[in-house]
Amino acid sequence: MSKPAATSPAKKHTPASAANAVNLPMNKLPDTLDERYALVCDRIAAAAKKAGRSSSDIILVAVTKYAEPEQIRHLLQLGHRDFGENRAQVLVQHAAIVEEFMARQRMLPSSRKTGLDNDGSLFESKLMSGPGVPSLKAKPQGAAGPASTGATNPVRWHMIGHLQRNKAKKVIEFVRLVHSVDSLRIAEELQAIAMKRDQPIDVLLQVNASGEESKHGLPVPSVIPVAEQIGTMMGLRIRGLMTMAPYSDNPEDARPIFERTRELFEEIKPLKLTDAPFNILSMGMSGDYQIAIEEGANVVRVGTNIFGENTSADRPEEAPEAPDTSESDDQ
Repeated sequence: MSKPAATSPAKKHTPASAANAVNLPMNKLPDTLDERYALVCDRIAAAAKKAGRSSSDIILVAVTKYAEPEQIRHLLQLGHRDFGENRAQVLVQHAAIVEEFMARQRMLPSSRKTGLDNDGSLFESKLMSGPGVPSLKAKPQGAAGPASTGATNPVRWHMIGHLQRNKAKKVIEFVRLVHSVDSLRIAEELQAIAMKRDQPIDVLLQVNASGEESKHGLPVPSVIPVAEQIGTMMGLRIRGLMTMAPYSDNPEDARPIFERTRELFEEIKPLKLTDAPFNILSMGMSGDYQIAIEEGANVVRVGTNIFGENTSADRPEEAPEAPDTSESDDQ
């Protein structure tokens, strides 16, 4: 079975990233950010090798939920470019911090082996490939339009948490990929934003493959029908699926969840719902990302194992934002 293609995470070796460090218990983290980051990259490479894949097939999204600004800046200096947030207002704050820092440092897209070409385009050409980010309306050649947040932007923000409709407009100004579309209502809101911006929005459908009532996401039987409906919405491009496994001390407990989501991914892929490739499978967090890679994930979302064990950066439900006072987002 073919696995979805993506790009590699940044990799900077330190003593903690030696082969024996890969075998550290998942709950035993090195002391420094450099060491933790290198260890995550090495574990990604080891999991990919075990699955007969290349580490260049994996994108590491560093989840910044409880990261300090100096930690984010340091990760930028290491060459990392993919960051994720599950709270809208925090994403906006962190994006502003990153923009200011990179402008002040005059930082360009990293030329190190970070999964990016020197112009930042590898992510676009491999994982986010397709007909670019076209205008939704015909324009004369050379006409001005909204600036793309794609290949020319050295940092890519991922919205990975539940997105409330009253916060969607602000977040979309910064986000390259929304991982968490879990209802027709939020899809309709994003479509309206896309039409006003005259620029498509790339999204993933969030799947509740575990059936947990506390989890956001579409129930498994609803995924394909909802995908087909969203596929007709001008302005949205369904790029793949996202899921979260239930928390467990045993990473193997997540395997059936990831396996079922991959099966759905393979069922939907031939439907060709939009003009953009359906090629993104976002699965796995700090406690289970290696299992997710073995089951076909090409995007993993890791916070605690990078920024430190006193955070809960990977788990969107732990610190919900104020409730949306608009109508329910239920389908």
